[in-house]
Amino acid sequence: MAGTTLETQDNMSRANELSVNGIVIGAAEIRAEAASHAGDADPDLAARRALVVRELLTQRARATGLLAADAEIDDDVIDQLLAMECATPLPSEDECRRYYTANTAKFSSPDIVFARHILFALPPGAAMASIRARAEHSLRELRRHPDRFEALAASQSNCPSGQVGGNLGQLSRGESVPEFEAAVFGATHTGVLPDLVKTRYGFHIVQVERRIDGEPLPFESVHKSIERFLCEYVRHKSIQQYLTLLASEAELHGIALDVRAGPLLQ
Repeated sequence: MAGTTLETQDNMSRANELSVNGIVIGAAEIRAEAASHAGDADPDLAARRALVVRELLTQRARATGLLAADAEIDDDVIDQLLAMECATPLPSEDECRRYYTANTAKFSSPDIVFARHILFALPPGAAMASIRARAEHSLRELRRHPDRFEALAASQSNCPSGQVGGNLGQLSRGESVPEFEAAVFGATHTGVLPDLVKTRYGFHIVQVERRIDGEPLPFESVHKSIERFLCEYVRHKSIQQYLTLLASEAELHGIALDVRAGPLLQ
């Protein structure tokens, strides 16, 4: 009975053993690699996938003569191998123009807003209801008398910008916290916004003084960036296909390798 149990455990151990074409990747190596994937949902699986890809590339580099039998693969050898077996052609100008035409919304100058604000900060332990009530009272006053905005900013705002009438200057997307940005760029009118803007910093009264909508950029000014994007996209797909081919031709144990599941090769 004890012998049967030991045999069963031994079979289970071999079933879980990770190997590529007979080359075993040990548990200690997997644990060490898993430390580099602590942020993944399954660090052990991520480590196994990374080590299998590395071993596949190592064996292929040795087969092509790029790597000596007793040498460890490095980034330079990987780059040479991919350049030799996974070349990525540059996209043509016509391909770049087609992408530009199909994605014109991506290629425009940024929307710009000139704005002021009054911040009613929420310090730790503060009574939110009373601060909100004070902010709403000031908002109602400014909706009736927007010309008083700078004076109220100077006397009430908890932001240093209050000393310059709440002036935030020129804003574009990505320069403020998401809640504030959504309120400012989500509207189309100018003047004092009708509602308070709640952010992690507190309650804001916002006045939009001017809006400048972004304009389409000419193809010539974005041609090179489109070319780089398409080249990187094609390279990524080409590497996925290359790894899929290597995996399909290899004898793998301890993993079902799917290169579509994530960026196996950085």
